[in-house]
Amino acid sequence: MSDNEPNRNNNRKLLIIGLIIVLLSINGILFYMQHQKTEKVEQQEEVIKVKNSELENQIKVYEALKADFERQSEELQSMGLSNDSLEAKIAAVNADLLKLQSFRNSSFSLADQRLYKQRAANFENQLRKKDEEIAKLKEDNEVLFGENTQLKTKQNELSDTISTLKSNNQSLAEKVALASRLEAERIEVNIINNRGKEKEDDEAEYKAKRVDKIKISFNLAKNEVAPKETKEILMRLIEPDGAALYNLQTGSGSFLLNGEETFYTAKRDLVFDNSQQNVTFIYSKGAPYKKGQHTIELYSDGYIIGKTTFVLK
Repeated sequence: MSDNEPNRNNNRKLLIIGLIIVLLSINGILFYMQHQKTEKVEQQEEVIKVKNSELENQIKVYEALKADFERQSEELQSMGLSNDSLEAKIAAVNADLLKLQSFRNSSFSLADQRLYKQRAANFENQLRKKDEEIAKLKEDNEVLFGENTQLKTKQNELSDTISTLKSNNQSLAEKVALASRLEAERIEVNIINNRGKEKEDDEAEYKAKRVDKIKISFNLAKNEVAPKETKEILMRLIEPDGAALYNLQTGSGSFLLNGEETFYTAKRDLVFDNSQQNVTFIYSKGAPYKKGQHTIELYSDGYIIGKTTFVLK
């Protein structure tokens, strides 16, 4: 008994040692497996983190592209231009941006990353070329604006010159019109009685009851400016009460004087020839004349060309 007891004790020790070794090995294996699993999870999390970061960066890139394309569209519109291809690019960027945003809820693979990076690079290249076109358009517009400004300045100067010429021409025309007015000179008034006898105008007064007709004669003064053409000479015989004698049957009528209708007593048409030609009116009232001062007014082209008075008593 005493010899087997030590053997059993030794075997028990060996068994315990073996169990300890087995347990330690198992723990080591479990620890290694757990470590491997942790590393894999961490690697997966890092990959996901990198993918999410790349996705957000791509989203920001596309948001910037969208803002730049919209800026280009606004710049073209401010110049009064439109570009259908630019609107199509904005629509394409919007579509890609919506697709990228949808990847937040799904996998954003390496293939997707390469695809959208390449598309973004293409959009950036198109954006750069369009900026160059817009810069050239702005430069051309500035040149055109400068030319238009110079043209407008010249037009304004020309308009001022034309206005000045018109004003000068109008002033000249007014002077010519004034200078070309006819003038009656050496106006004489005589009366013709019932027996047809003419009284000389050196008599200061005439008896109204003896007057049958009034004879007015005068000469048209020389005028080198007045055109040689047909002229209409109007005579107004104004009685003491201020009313002009008027009878349609004897050739009376009306004309505009200072914008108002004015009656004349008689009219003569003649061709002015600048020869100091004599003009005569013989007027018969057909009724007794009033006593008092009568006035003779002579008109041509709407202007008074002579005036005189005589008295009937």
